[in-house]
Amino acid sequence: MSEKTGTFVVTHADEESAVLRDVADSQVHTLSSNPGVEADDVLTATIAPDPPLEVSWQVVEVEGRRQVELVDSDLSPTTQAMELAAEQEPGDLTREERAGTGEIHVLSVPEGTDVADAAADVLEDEATLARAARLDAVRVEVRTDDEEGVVNVRYLPD
Repeated sequence: MSEKTGTFVVTHADEESAVLRDVADSQVHTLSSNPGVEADDVLTATIAPDPPLEVSWQVVEVEGRRQVELVDSDLSPTTQAMELAAEQEPGDLTREERAGTGEIHVLSVPEGTDVADAAADVLEDEATLARAARLDAVRVEVRTDDEEGVVNVRYLPD
């Protein structure tokens, strides 16, 4: 195997090792040592397999490291999000690019589903963090409207 450069989410970290997941292909890489990362860090880095067996990896170079802030906002979904929700069926998800960079997702929650539970699921889902890493977001903001059954997820750049 050879070196691999990409964006990785740290899914586990302790004093001795760490586990990275590539946000592009979801491949998991166990590090033979911890280069000072913590769980939920997002790394832009180059990694290489440890010889001779190449079953563990080491970080060769870190180009960037950041945390993504996951926020359960008290704000209502944006006007754009509410308009998108009005055009879709319950259970549907719409993805739209934000003006500039980032992305918004609008989920119409089926009747009888707790909107707060749906928002919590989004914030706890490891895929939300991976998506934020792919989109170069530094903040994920989840807004809800209980009456209309709308969850608005905003992936925001710096």
